[in-house]
Amino acid sequence: MKRAYGWLLAAGCVSVLMAGCQEEKAIYDQARKDLDQGAYEEAVQGFQEAMERDVHKAESCRGAGIASLKLGDYEEAADYFEQALSQKGLDKGFRKDVLSYQATAQYKNGQYEDAQKTSESLLELSEDAQSCYLAGRVALAVDDYDLAKENFQKVIEEDSGYQQAVQIYEAYLERGMEADGTVYLEQALKTSPSDAKGRCEQGKIYYYMEDFDNAEKRLSEAVDGGNTEAMIFLGEVYLSKNDLESARASYEDYIQEEEDAAQGYNGLALCDLAEGDYESALNNIQNGIQQADTEEMQDLLFNEIVVYEKSLDFETAKEKAAEYLKMFPDDEAAQKESEFLNSRIS
Repeated sequence: MKRAYGWLLAAGCVSVLMAGCQEEKAIYDQARKDLDQGAYEEAVQGFQEAMERDVHKAESCRGAGIASLKLGDYEEAADYFEQALSQKGLDKGFRKDVLSYQATAQYKNGQYEDAQKTSESLLELSEDAQSCYLAGRVALAVDDYDLAKENFQKVIEEDSGYQQAVQIYEAYLERGMEADGTVYLEQALKTSPSDAKGRCEQGKIYYYMEDFDNAEKRLSEAVDGGNTEAMIFLGEVYLSKNDLESARASYEDYIQEEEDAAQGYNGLALCDLAEGDYESALNNIQNGIQQADTEEMQDLLFNEIVVYEKSLDFETAKEKAAEYLKMFPDDEAAQKESEFLNSRIS
């Protein structure tokens, strides 16, 4: 009887351990699911609990970092990525992935020197186009223009496509160096697009170069080829040509096609602004906010400030600007907007 009892006791302990392991795995799996579905706050909480239970520690730190990055909590994201990198037994691919995220978080948080050190570590592992682009962008932030050019050249040598040229142009544009970026756009236009995505990217290039007729032509071809992103830029082209009816139709088509249509609602709000329909603009902004990721949210919230300003509700615009700057403190346009609003109220 004692031996039988001992066996039953051991079996019971094993069952308890298995149940505990299953519970811990379920917590981690749910956090991953939340991350994939865009439930970022829930994902952070789940990954934190997984870390406390020492479940897939490195992966959980990485997951919490990505979710925090999506939420705009850049400093917290960088800390999570640092924790992930401190774990033992990491393979090269995982380290490269986390270093890329960490450099991005540091860059977005204005920690440019830290981002440069991280990008240097990243390049020691791989000099692929994505890593070199990130390193080039960070180099621009610390005013090392020669290093930026060197890294961007490596990007073009590996991939001379339209998308890379647009990204490099946008990196220069972000630093107020549009002329330097335009060189890459002109270089990319020397090749002919082979598919709808290529036509979309070429259309974007023409748009950035303010060649709106060619931009409309290429983007329309991309839309006909099934590229929904082109609808957003086609709307912007029509706005630039003051063709509000066509712009609105393009944004509405995008909303019909895409499940997450924040950019489409933002476009409709811009049409409303141009027509002076501020109530409709605010409604479209709120619709967009419900579906937006962090970058889309930034555009929507900034335009919300503009709507209140245009409708002469300076007090609300000032409040919205203060809230916005807590989330995006490095936005120079918002800083100027806040200064203007303060001058109108005081």
